[in-house]
Amino acid sequence: MRLILGLVVSLVTVAQASAATMKAVVAHEYGAPEVLKYEDAPRPEPKENELLVRVIACGVNPADPLVISGRLAKEFGTHLPLIPGYDVAGVVEATGAKVTKFKKGDAVYGYALFGGGWAEYAVLAENEAALKPKSATFVETAAVPMGALTAWQSLIDTAKVSAGQTVLIHGGSGGVGSFAVQIAKAKGAKVIATASTANQDLLKQLGADVAIDYTKTKFEDVARDVDVVFDTVGRDTLARSYPLVKKGGIVTTIVSRPDQAQLDKYGIRGSSIWSHPDGNELAEITKLIEAGKIKPVVGQVLPLTDAVKASQQAETHHTRGKIVLKIAEELKT
Repeated sequence: MRLILGLVVSLVTVAQASAATMKAVVAHEYGAPEVLKYEDAPRPEPKENELLVRVIACGVNPADPLVISGRLAKEFGTHLPLIPGYDVAGVVEATGAKVTKFKKGDAVYGYALFGGGWAEYAVLAENEAALKPKSATFVETAAVPMGALTAWQSLIDTAKVSAGQTVLIHGGSGGVGSFAVQIAKAKGAKVIATASTANQDLLKQLGADVAIDYTKTKFEDVARDVDVVFDTVGRDTLARSYPLVKKGGIVTTIVSRPDQAQLDKYGIRGSSIWSHPDGNELAEITKLIEAGKIKPVVGQVLPLTDAVKASQQAETHHTRGKIVLKIAEELKT
């Protein structure tokens, strides 16, 4: 009899666990940000190499509206119903059987390759996550993963920026550009950065040696013989940048593809960057945050229920730093 009762209790427990729900922002169809719905959704279960994270905050990226629209669904490996959100910051609730680096209660952050962060709970693969910087809040930390990793993989992994070089950063006040300015400075480079009039002060605060107001000054009138161009703008901004690069230098872009004919003409290299999760690189970025060399820039904090508004603002590509959705109250770590 006890065996039967124990089995019944176990089955009930399993059923309850499988039926666990959470609040989340969900897209049941592709389209404009207005397709997003704040509703109950099944709580995810971590696989053997994953962490279940109770989300405190999650970043909003310009790529999010493109994923929601379906235009980047293939690249991001998404399918419907879709919970967006790639920049997760929170506390480990449970770990898969093969997870060794993290335990329940750890404050972590990471770039979730398949999204899911605009919810009360999300999963991160162990190799996507790092321990949260103790000197930053969860909201600040949620502004970091995708933007900082994109800048890192462009400037460090691809361009090999080093001390004494000159780096021209287009869009230095944005979610990626603001990290690029700080990472380049941390590596000892001279930084020339562009932004609008309203963000000239931010460029200086980030450490830019030369701040260019692109609404008043042509950047090619100021920048000459640079070692690296990091482009977050595209269009004619990229086209006008090739002649400014030293022979043997490099142009990296996150919004376009370099023109091979122009690269050949000036004897330079080019690369189109598509960022990827990397917990080890996030740990390196954490060190720079702890050392005060990188400060996340949070332009606006909104509740999860305002995800539509946040997506609409991200769609403009004119945010100062990052928009962050606050999902739960901050915890002391």
